[in-house]
Amino acid sequence: MLVKVFGSAVFGVEATTITVEVNIDKGIGYHLVGLPDSAIKESSYRIAAALKNNNYELPGKKITINMAPADLRKEGSAYDLTLAVGILVASYQIKAETLSEYVIMGELSLDGGLQPIKGALSIAIKAKEEGFKGLFLPIQNVKEAAIVEGLDVYGIENVMQIIDFFEGRGTIEPTVIDTKEEFSKTLEFPEHDFSDVKGQESIKRCMEIAAAGGHNIILIGPPGSGKTMLAKRLPSILPPMTMKEALETTKIHSVAGKTKEGGLMAQRPFRSPHHTASSVSLVGGGSYPQPGEISLAHNGVLFLDELPEFKREVLEVMRQPLEDREVTIARAKFTITYPSSFMLVASMNPSPGGYFNDPDAPVTSSPMEMQRYLSKISGPLLDRIDIHIEVTPVPFEKLTETRKAESSVEIRKRVTKAREIQSLRYESFENLHYNAQMSSKQVRQYCELSEASLQMLKTAMERLNLSARAYDRILKVARTIADLEQSENVNSNHIGEAIQYRSLDRDGWLG
Repeated sequence: MLVKVFGSAVFGVEATTITVEVNIDKGIGYHLVGLPDSAIKESSYRIAAALKNNNYELPGKKITINMAPADLRKEGSAYDLTLAVGILVASYQIKAETLSEYVIMGELSLDGGLQPIKGALSIAIKAKEEGFKGLFLPIQNVKEAAIVEGLDVYGIENVMQIIDFFEGRGTIEPTVIDTKEEFSKTLEFPEHDFSDVKGQESIKRCMEIAAAGGHNIILIGPPGSGKTMLAKRLPSILPPMTMKEALETTKIHSVAGKTKEGGLMAQRPFRSPHHTASSVSLVGGGSYPQPGEISLAHNGVLFLDELPEFKREVLEVMRQPLEDREVTIARAKFTITYPSSFMLVASMNPSPGGYFNDPDAPVTSSPMEMQRYLSKISGPLLDRIDIHIEVTPVPFEKLTETRKAESSVEIRKRVTKAREIQSLRYESFENLHYNAQMSSKQVRQYCELSEASLQMLKTAMERLNLSARAYDRILKVARTIADLEQSENVNSNHIGEAIQYRSLDRDGWLG
């Protein structure tokens, strides 16, 4: 008998429906065709043991299984359950009239239990698009897939549950999740709070501007001045994710197998790769393509601590994703695009010894060494970072202060307000949500300057020797400062503050 069962293959962040055709005929043998990898070829042993241990069997006949489309490479062990159900129905061991209405995925244990799979959310979205009635998944993945409305998602623990369901004996119910509730759980109590940071008011202001406009920021300062501490607290002042952003982010983490049992990601991701990271781990790719760190930080923060310590080629691969907000991995056999719209936060010491030309500091580096250290970060990369800020050590008086600083929740209110202004302004654009994403054309449109402001900017450009890209960046930051003040126009004081945040562009920064 010939039977068709439906599964799904995840490619990039999207899923493709796979039709598994099972044909049982006279003869002997087990033939699996349709470009399966070795994990799928091994499935016959897992299926045979799982069925045997649940009083069913793998028939001793000629079993031919085709996974269509046959030219698309299938990988992983997630098709065990699909194949097992197909074999049971084709060999008349169970009846399943409604089989074609469901997508079935899951990895089998030898006792018939199920192991979690990757990419459950992408699979659920595709199943809904293609008009399937429901989806069967391992119970560990059910939280994440149940986010998709209008699809019955069944979480199963054992192969017997799905057999009973099709035989009409089952009591298994679809999982329903209240996404609103999931969202609100984590909002009010951030793990790291800005109220823990003593002093550093000007840098907190910078962080607020960066969060309000989604700008990239670099912190430069000696060891112990609080760079890492400030960066770790940045996610707590970012506005809450919208439903669309949360779905996008969860999708990427689901494909990478990072969601575990978490379901919907309500908090913005914060990724901080070590400086020994390779360029592939950052961008993504590999023989079985996986999203890299910059895609896992999508809609969140990518923190690169000790920026000059990263290998040169690793930093250079970030240039294009910072500009395009997506990364395209092209190989001979496939091309995949992963979204990567993240906020870059970098920190660095001004010299290899850590200290700058501070008269009291134990300076051990010559100006030549400092120059060499700073030149590890290329000009084009610095151009793409909107805000450069110098972090100074906190004086003792500030450290011992008992007065509580402003909390993250307070700052977040102002940031959210500024973001709402931006959302309204850019509602007609599809991929534009905040100021940092503006193109040059939109910068000209929304950052109109008065004569005085224009003159001020001209002087700064000439004196500081700024590039055309830096000009755009200054205007974007000035626009954000105006939004935080809820000002309609960009004034000269906004421009003046934005110019201050380009300290690395200044000639003679090295004294």
